[in-house]
Amino acid sequence: MIYMSHIRPLQIRQVYHAELDMSAEDEEKAPSDIFKERLRAARELRGYSQGVLAERAKMPPTSIAHFEGGSRKPSFDTLRRLANALEVTTDYLLGRVDQPQLAEAGDPLFRDVGKLTGRDRQLAKDFLQMLARRNEARKKGSDQ
Repeated sequence: MIYMSHIRPLQIRQVYHAELDMSAEDEEKAPSDIFKERLRAARELRGYSQGVLAERAKMPPTSIAHFEGGSRKPSFDTLRRLANALEVTTDYLLGRVDQPQLAEAGDPLFRDVGKLTGRDRQLAKDFLQMLARRNEARKKGSDQ
């Protein structure tokens, strides 16, 4: 007589695939190439030098140069610190989304503004618009 109590039922694994918001150009590149380009683009978007970014991310300035040059790859912790210092998501740095503004939910400024109500929200909106106009004027002035 055979007892069936020791036989386990088959376990079924479900695998989910997600479509990523990546351009065709990025799909052809190696992830490490995308990262180094996105890191530089995000740093330049914020107007940071490699030294300033390193200071904000609490790491040596040479690390930023190595990451942007592609000779080193960040650990998960370092990737998180870089994303926080640049106020973008790791998804942007890794090429999973194409625009840093698509990462608003991860942006501390966006989260804080989202907590405001009424008059304070309007004041914050007006102030941010003024800063954006001032920044745009500076860019135009430096382009000429």
